[in-house]
Amino acid sequence: MKLSLRQRQSGSSLVAAIFLLVVIAGLGVFMLSIYSAQQRTSSMDIRGARAYQAAKAGIEWGTYQIMVQENSSPALAPYNCVGAMGTPAFAGSLQGYIVSVSCNLTTTTEGSNTIRVYQITSTASSSAAPAPDFVERQITGRIATCRVGPGNAAICN
Repeated sequence: MKLSLRQRQSGSSLVAAIFLLVVIAGLGVFMLSIYSAQQRTSSMDIRGARAYQAAKAGIEWGTYQIMVQENSSPALAPYNCVGAMGTPAFAGSLQGYIVSVSCNLTTTTEGSNTIRVYQITSTASSSAAPAPDFVERQITGRIATCRVGPGNAAICN
């Protein structure tokens, strides 16, 4: 019994259709994984930018704490700048970030002028370290002030 050509090819279109469906499904899964990786990367980039802005705001907060005392009573002792200054709280999109600000003071004398150099370090993080969405940024800034004379009341020119 001989099969005709038409009877021998009857299942080939089904095999080709299944193969095509598997290839299209594989491409769909691949595109979905690329999309999801891109979304995670974009989200982490935004969190990193916010952590940087929170650390920058911490530097500004620390500068304000120092300069208020420096400018309101320059004859008094300098701002008590030893270690941790505090943990400022922010609102808006920076609300979930933990910011810690620390300070170190170096004092030197040039002639009769007293030069105070404050080094402020601000560290902002989004969550605890082992978390997959953990982001941390640290910024360091320096502020120098100059006071004249024996009582150090006047500001240097």
